[in-house]
Amino acid sequence: MTELNDYVTLGRSGLHLSPATLGTMTFGEDNGWGASVEASVAMLDRYVDAGGNSIDTANIYTNGHSEAIVGDWLSARGALRDRLVVGTKFFANLHTGDPNGGGASRKAILHQLEDSLRRLRTDYVDVYWLHNFDAVTPREETLRALDDLVTAGKVRYLGFSDVPAWSTAAAALTASFRGWAPIVGLQLEYSLLERTGEAELLPMADDLGLGALAWGPLKSGWLSGKFSSARVGEHVDTARGELVGAPSSADYPVIDALNSVAAELGAPAATVALAWVRGSAGITSTLLGARTMHQLEANLASLRFELPADARRALDEASAPHLPFPIENNRHLAPMLQFNGASVNGVAHARFPMLEQSATRY
Repeated sequence: MTELNDYVTLGRSGLHLSPATLGTMTFGEDNGWGASVEASVAMLDRYVDAGGNSIDTANIYTNGHSEAIVGDWLSARGALRDRLVVGTKFFANLHTGDPNGGGASRKAILHQLEDSLRRLRTDYVDVYWLHNFDAVTPREETLRALDDLVTAGKVRYLGFSDVPAWSTAAAALTASFRGWAPIVGLQLEYSLLERTGEAELLPMADDLGLGALAWGPLKSGWLSGKFSSARVGEHVDTARGELVGAPSSADYPVIDALNSVAAELGAPAATVALAWVRGSAGITSTLLGARTMHQLEANLASLRFELPADARRALDEASAPHLPFPIENNRHLAPMLQFNGASVNGVAHARFPMLEQSATRY
């Protein structure tokens, strides 16, 4: 059983956060489907009262209103601010027509941070996340600007979100070689319906010492138990339906497998889906997004649910992703080529059928 105050370390850093992070993308009704200010404040109070210390937002969430809600809540609670890990993200351009309004250039980073600090009503951010991939700005410019912010005390730690593994790895190594503030965290979409991060992102995070935060663990509600192949076409009460759409035919075998396992265990499908993510290798903290207190309570209750090994195996098999080349090649063919029938580190490897068991013939 896990509690919010069973804190975990974020990557190769000294920062400790809850195993479930409160995501605030739903805070504010600006987009027509979010939580009211009052409901958002109540969820913040509930999360912290339960022992949680990690709050995640972004400049783009409800056009900055999410940050403002968190900021007003923080300012009313005085010294609590220093007890929390508050993260926000930069990249999105909130200034239509301004070519320097978003992205990861020095100019963009500086004004985005100042705007976020103003809305958050604080003078520093604990984790500052690059929210997406900037294909134009040199990574050295981005990293040096971020290092300056860490040196100035306006930012404590740095993370990358939704950035390709090759670019994240290059940035992490560049920062290390230059002696700049390191990247210590990674955010990625990860759920039973989105496991392709297992190809490059999660192995990279493990190798480079980056803590991984999983967002979208319920895949926009598709893994909440509201959907099944038997109810395709029926109306589903989901606030973001127009935004996220509905599952595809390829998603329903996984959804049905989840519903079946949940029924066997006598647990809500959402609880099982969240437990699967929380117990997955390499996941440091799971981002919980809730629009109502009922949803938040259900998400928090999932922390106390332990997924049996046989149930995890069933879900692993049902949701096994097709990973891009050369992942499958390296996973299956490479060990046969390398060890050719030898047992190494307790693992017996198959012999490669095209090679002789004895020494080379020529």
